[in-house]
Amino acid sequence: MRVLQFPDLNLTKGCVLVPTMGALHGGHESLMEAAARRAKIEGVPSAVSIFVNPKQFNEQADFDQYPNRMQEDLAMCERAGVDIVFNPSVDVVYPPGVDVISNIVIPDIASKPGLEDRYRPGHFDGVCQVVSRLFDLCEPSASVFGEKDWQQLSCIRTMSQQQGRTLAVIPAETVREPSGLAMSSRNFNLSDEAREQAVAISQAIFAASSVPTPFQGESIMREILASGGIEPEYAVIRGARTLMPLESMDQRPSEPCRALIAANVGGVRLIDNAPWTPIAYA
Repeated sequence: MRVLQFPDLNLTKGCVLVPTMGALHGGHESLMEAAARRAKIEGVPSAVSIFVNPKQFNEQADFDQYPNRMQEDLAMCERAGVDIVFNPSVDVVYPPGVDVISNIVIPDIASKPGLEDRYRPGHFDGVCQVVSRLFDLCEPSASVFGEKDWQQLSCIRTMSQQQGRTLAVIPAETVREPSGLAMSSRNFNLSDEAREQAVAISQAIFAASSVPTPFQGESIMREILASGGIEPEYAVIRGARTLMPLESMDQRPSEPCRALIAANVGGVRLIDNAPWTPIAYA
């Protein structure tokens, strides 16, 4: 496995890339394994970028407390069969005095649905900027993203299309802990008590599919979160493609939907989502 601090297209061009901010966990490992499998079939290298992007944090404290586990991260990459780890500095991604991001158009889905964009304004500006830069620096043929951040996946897919890139944006299902809690780098910051409390998030999401309408689904999510002592930023059912509010909350939607939750638990902000598939409609 090669570790690169500077871009080298002789090594990365055409790779299958997994962009990360480090603090890797089992969810990342599943993405890397998927990338390694596809890369082997296509006869190209698999690559993982590890770069904590300062442009996608709304608060300095959140950036400062982001976990740093580089040795553990490199060991996981090697176990997953990754060929290349790209670990650039900020100056490599955003060269001083060089404007490399002003022409990046941020998709509407990053700023219109009233989800992450409402509670983390400008967050997806930073996400799109860094992913676009990583695509420029590595020139992958494909890139793998987890479904846990559905809005992010949607943004990257749309941005890539708008930029005329030919790379494939590959979604990968959310990986969960045995309790049902979605795996996340932020879970490293949860106390034992908060980790137990946070299980209510996934319970709420999956319980939403036990009722037939979006209105009832949102109601049951809020009830379960409240019983767990969690006040969500949002707990909603939205169209999976646009993430916009549904035209009717009391009728069966004509489009696939997702149940999405964001909440602070023990001082740690967590997000989760899953397909909303009401039993009555399955």
